[in-house]
Amino acid sequence: MKKLILSIVLSVLFVGIVFPQGIKIPLIGSKAPSFTEETTNGQITFPDDFGKKWKILFSHPQDFTPVCSSELLELAYMQKEFDQLGVKLAVISTSDLALHKMWKAHLESLDYKGRGPQKIQFPLFDDHQYVASKLYGMLHEPESTNMDIRGVFIIDSKNIVRAINFYPMKVGRNIKEIVRIVEALQTSDKASVLTPANWNPGEDVLVGHLPYTEKELADNPKLKNDYYSVGDRMWFKKGDKSGTADKN
Repeated sequence: MKKLILSIVLSVLFVGIVFPQGIKIPLIGSKAPSFTEETTNGQITFPDDFGKKWKILFSHPQDFTPVCSSELLELAYMQKEFDQLGVKLAVISTSDLALHKMWKAHLESLDYKGRGPQKIQFPLFDDHQYVASKLYGMLHEPESTNMDIRGVFIIDSKNIVRAINFYPMKVGRNIKEIVRIVEALQTSDKASVLTPANWNPGEDVLVGHLPYTEKELADNPKLKNDYYSVGDRMWFKKGDKSGTADKN
């Protein structure tokens, strides 16, 4: 019995806190779990305090690590793009608030890619007690029991989870692709369309059914200029270069 207790203690000390199996990840279409934590911007309840904005929750393994540093600097540089889409950003890791503040100050002093120093406006959440990490399934035990993998949860203005991405610890995220996903979701919502593979804003979109009847076409022949088909299962609507993003 003593050997068993000693084994458990050593596991906690040298491996990290072991969480039970079966931690669930919020699924697409579900309500985003709420949590309140201290951040570099004060105490915040996520996602509630961001109101009817879209939100993206990013998790990262550890402060002051090189891949995480590159990602936060990229997010800071692209802040205006997220603002234009009506998106609020939130970043968590299992590092504490004191370390977050030191890391933020360090990052804001750097000149990454020759862009000059960037201000980090989004909050870094102190999740050293693993509250958000467990709620959102960020701790993947085969990889680590005490550091988050690179998770991304895109949440809409009604606080519904709309997209989920997970990346390994050694691979940095493509922030432009995350922006593209938000643009695709907002376009789909606003125009009731689908987006094909590799779609970018302004390009042609898919419609889920025959877009007009014979009578509608007879009454408005210009409809045929707006739509076209590829085979008999894919109907396309020509792109709207003005954009269709939802900035609520």
